[in-house]
Amino acid sequence: MLSKGEIIMRKLALLLGSLVVVASASAKEVVPAPVVVEEAPVQIVEKEVIVYRDKEEGFRPNGNVDLQYRYYGRTEKNNGESPKDWNGANNYSRLQLSGAVQMTEAQKLEFRVREFNDLDKESPDEDGKGGLQHGAKDTQVRLRYFYNHGNLGDSKVNLTSRVEHHDKGDNQSLEYQARFNFAEYMFNNDFIKTTDFTVAPKYAYWWSDDNSSNYDSQVGADLYTFHELPWGFSTEFNVYATQHFYGQDQYFDGATKKEDKNFTVDIEAYLYHTLPLYTNGNLSIALNSEGGYDAYNWSKEKQFGHEEKVNALPEYKGEGVGTENAQYSVYFTSAVQADYQATPNVKLYAAAGAEYRNWQITSENSASNWRWQPTAWAGFKTTF
Repeated sequence: MLSKGEIIMRKLALLLGSLVVVASASAKEVVPAPVVVEEAPVQIVEKEVIVYRDKEEGFRPNGNVDLQYRYYGRTEKNNGESPKDWNGANNYSRLQLSGAVQMTEAQKLEFRVREFNDLDKESPDEDGKGGLQHGAKDTQVRLRYFYNHGNLGDSKVNLTSRVEHHDKGDNQSLEYQARFNFAEYMFNNDFIKTTDFTVAPKYAYWWSDDNSSNYDSQVGADLYTFHELPWGFSTEFNVYATQHFYGQDQYFDGATKKEDKNFTVDIEAYLYHTLPLYTNGNLSIALNSEGGYDAYNWSKEKQFGHEEKVNALPEYKGEGVGTENAQYSVYFTSAVQADYQATPNVKLYAAAGAEYRNWQITSENSASNWRWQPTAWAGFKTTF
């Protein structure tokens, strides 16, 4: 039998053994290692971006051509008198070919060819040309060449050179102008828009077809203006100031004076109006009206009024000159015109109306006898 001391010792041994077992078990527990996550490297792949742009087209020559046939009827009579008592140009036609070609960005050519035809063969004028205008030949040709020099320095003033050749049938002229356009500095708002305000110093040379000494050398300056207004109105005002130097002395003041030079001023003033009447698809009809001074002519030397003297005094022998310093012609024209856009580049048109003007008597002190003359025209215009 164990003693009390032995029993205590065994209990202590058992207790220590239990503690050792527990310690051993605790030591064998596996502590999980930390998980290391490796991040994959970020790769940036740049892709090529292809941008498609419209190809910039270079300059392409362009322009237009207009072919027109126009008829002028008989001036209205007054108390049974002949239309020629009021207008020397009756019952004739005019075929006109005109147009422009923009050859380069800076160069442009304008052309106009007119052929007049007498439709009143039975009663010709004294010059044998029937109802044709006084002094008008069968064919007239005008060519104009423009070169745009661009703006002057940092200003908004455009400079364009113009060379003109005009063949009127029995005389010709050659002219150069330096055209300075100040339109950008003029009135431009909701009520008035200046599209042209050109001052043009010029030199011109006129000669007769016989190449004699009968020539006219000219220097001067012109003013050209055009304004657009509300409600279909627009205005044009032009002034032509010219100093003439003649190759032969000219008769003035009823052939009582001869001079080898003269100074003249010609003024044009027009008012235009377009009133749309009807539109349906490619067809449009409008009433076009215009009127004004066409033109007012002033001369330092007296050279106007001869025709009136001839009408009043057939025995007058004035060598083709009168005794007035000025003359003017005032007119009004109204016509209904129909336009048809046959294709994007071809337009057909036709119009009929009448013109009211003081045809014969035009000198400043006695201008009178305004009469109506019917007129009609048709043609087509193509662009390219």
